[in-house]
Amino acid sequence: MRVLILCTGNSCRSQMAEGLLRNMHPDWEIFSAGTIPAREVHPLAIEAMKEIGIDISTHKPKFVDRFINESFDYVLTVCDSARESCPVFTGEVKKRLHRDFYDPARTMGTKEKRLQVFRKVRDEIDQWLQGIFNHQ
Repeated sequence: MRVLILCTGNSCRSQMAEGLLRNMHPDWEIFSAGTIPAREVHPLAIEAMKEIGIDISTHKPKFVDRFINESFDYVLTVCDSARESCPVFTGEVKKRLHRDFYDPARTMGTKEKRLQVFRKVRDEIDQWLQGIFNHQ
């Protein structure tokens, strides 16, 4: 099974989704990318994932164009912006799924308040992925 998860910056939502799905199905090929990739994975995304035992600290944001010639069983978009600017894949894509999750990087306030939002989004993504892939 090959899965590609897309969002705009590939620094929060898609990176957390990649970590969660790899943890759920370690034998699958899971990738994430962005339409406008950030320079690094957001530190609070790394921290929120570490709290549940998943290390994404070595992940790097990637540009979606590197994957457009590849085939995937699923291409998941986790923000409206990525869905709207998602490239046309020349490889086969069997199934496309979309859900818009709030961008936790946009949250202002104390570190603890911001981390709470990252946790909430992480858990929402986890629930969504469990609903799609738990039976597979």
